[in-house]
Amino acid sequence: MLRKLSPLASLLTAFGALSLAPALTPAVAAESAPVPSAHDIATLVTDRDAVRPGETLHVGLRLQLKPGWHTYWLNAGDAGEAPTLKTTATGALSGQSETIAFPTPVRISEGGLMSYAYTGDVLLPQTLKLTGSAGTGTATLKAHAEWLVCASTCVPESGDFSLNLPASPDAQGKTTPNSSAEGPLFIHAAQSSPVPSPFAASVSSEGLLSLSGQGLSAESVKRAWFMPSVTGVIDQVAPQTLDVKTGKVTLKLSWIDPSHRPPTLEGIVVLQDAAGQQTPLWITTGSAMPGAGASSPSIVAQTPVIPPNAEGALWKMLVFAFLGGLILNLMPCVFPVLAMKAFSLARLGGSHRHEQIQSALAYTTGVMGSFAALGVAMIVLRSVGSAAGWGFQFQSPVFVVGVAWLLVMMALNLLGVFEVTLGRIGQDVTPRHGVWGDMLTGLLAVIVATPCTAPFMGAAIAAALSGPAWAGLALFLAMGFGLASPYVAIATIPFLARHMPRPGAWMAVLKQALAFPLLGTSVWLFWVACVQRGAMILPVGLGGAVALGMAAWLFGTTQRQAMIRGATRSVVIGRAIALLALLLAAASLTRLDDAAADSRPITTPGEIGIVAFAPEKLASLRDEGKPVFIDMTAAWCITCMVNERVALQSAQVKKAFEEKGITYMKGDWTNRDETISAFLREHGRDGVPLYVYYAPHKDGTILPQILTASTVLDAIK
Repeated sequence: MLRKLSPLASLLTAFGALSLAPALTPAVAAESAPVPSAHDIATLVTDRDAVRPGETLHVGLRLQLKPGWHTYWLNAGDAGEAPTLKTTATGALSGQSETIAFPTPVRISEGGLMSYAYTGDVLLPQTLKLTGSAGTGTATLKAHAEWLVCASTCVPESGDFSLNLPASPDAQGKTTPNSSAEGPLFIHAAQSSPVPSPFAASVSSEGLLSLSGQGLSAESVKRAWFMPSVTGVIDQVAPQTLDVKTGKVTLKLSWIDPSHRPPTLEGIVVLQDAAGQQTPLWITTGSAMPGAGASSPSIVAQTPVIPPNAEGALWKMLVFAFLGGLILNLMPCVFPVLAMKAFSLARLGGSHRHEQIQSALAYTTGVMGSFAALGVAMIVLRSVGSAAGWGFQFQSPVFVVGVAWLLVMMALNLLGVFEVTLGRIGQDVTPRHGVWGDMLTGLLAVIVATPCTAPFMGAAIAAALSGPAWAGLALFLAMGFGLASPYVAIATIPFLARHMPRPGAWMAVLKQALAFPLLGTSVWLFWVACVQRGAMILPVGLGGAVALGMAAWLFGTTQRQAMIRGATRSVVIGRAIALLALLLAAASLTRLDDAAADSRPITTPGEIGIVAFAPEKLASLRDEGKPVFIDMTAAWCITCMVNERVALQSAQVKKAFEEKGITYMKGDWTNRDETISAFLREHGRDGVPLYVYYAPHKDGTILPQILTASTVLDAIK
């Protein structure tokens, strides 16, 4: 049974039924006078028998072909010609259309030639947007069609059609459009039309056309074939060899001229399961609807992933991105920076409003600029084939240790070891908290936020990385604005600003206390580096931290001396030594990748009942009918760690797993792993965490990114 693809066909049926629901109520037939011939009967039909301004009218050329005769698709194949239909509305309402929404054709192979054609009773539909503001009257539809019908011989045919429809006024009118008896024809045409492919499509220079995504397997796909949208690209008669693996379908195509193959390939891929059910998918190589594998009705509690370039979908994704960034403020990895933001807010409590707004704008600029840079990096890396996802930079131990050092330096700054100043030596060196400090705080907020994910973010990031670059950048900016919005609200809304505490002596204590969350975060980051490269990374990482600490102490000492004595010789020497220590720490970063890579993965034999993720093992367990719970995690993912402590390691969940015989399979994405990256993409995700439960002989159910014990227990019932 086609587990993943059958719901697509059902979705197509539902879409057609919903979009053409009025047509289900029979009324007077909206059908022109027929144009008969010896081979067929042609008529112009509509999905309703009355119209009004502003609505979309479905019209179509209906061909009732005699047995043995056929007409052609958009691409007729090696011989034949595509039909044309031009429809114009005049009179009370006006409109025009020449575009046919072609249903899926059948293949006819004769005499070494391939044709893509229709037989029997076929409807070639198009849509007509009606404009005008007339009252009661008549809208006249006039259409001219040309088509070719073939059997043993081919006969070109044409027809002129006319159809009068009563025109009702706008919504205030007394009459409303009724459905016509021809409405079900349009529903059938919609059901037999291809849907946009939810699977990533690509084609190699050797002609290997591949679809990748969850739900593709040897069980769900028994036959497949491809019909290109244009002729002259592939040998349409040549056999298309099918190769099916879990998560991937490949068809071997034959280029007519390999040296002049097109940059992209478009057309219909038909997938057929063991029961003979067919699912036609419209594919364009190099693109796919994000969240391909997440189209099954079995997936619960998952934000839908929508292609950002679809009509109206970008706005929805922008809302998701904003909400994800807003909720990110509540995630544990942002707590250290929230503490710094709290201090900034307290510092501004007695300031003029314009200073508060200036600080908020600077912080927002830092956040959104950082999100934009991160988004550009991910989009560019994706475009060149890299599997960059959310939090990908934490897979580099150099980046992890660098951030740990940055947090140590900021903690020392809060403790008063040194001050960030804008003055020059010998001049006023009183600490100045200006726009640069606020922008730096925004930058740091984004850096430490990336190990966390929030609800709505998965859908937004997947959409950002699958659509046009401009739309992806807009989504990352929306996430950044969501993260910065609470600070902006406090600074710009007078009611909130008035309730901020006034500055006082208590701020000195608060400032020093806020250093300890930063130091705690740096300890966690050093642990992440150990997981990535083993214990031998600690001498380099901690040694660099000591060097930076010495540089900070020397810099702070010379700052205080400069305030009293000016730019003396000892101040210059002290700062030179501080600079040397800083350079030594930076140089040690180059040794991090040389540190012994004796790291052990998060999943180890010592963790009883946990199996390391492997696609082959997963497939084997599912073939045996055993339930499997997949946990994709990383040492640097705080959301993952919290979910483990709160839900997955709870006594209730462990007991339920044991009673039901569930195999707990964990994938470690701490370091770069292409196998895990592919699994994430198949499930519409670009980062961890990802939780998928496979019940016996059923498709996977994706759980939310924020888990509770009850959420897991409900999913495995």
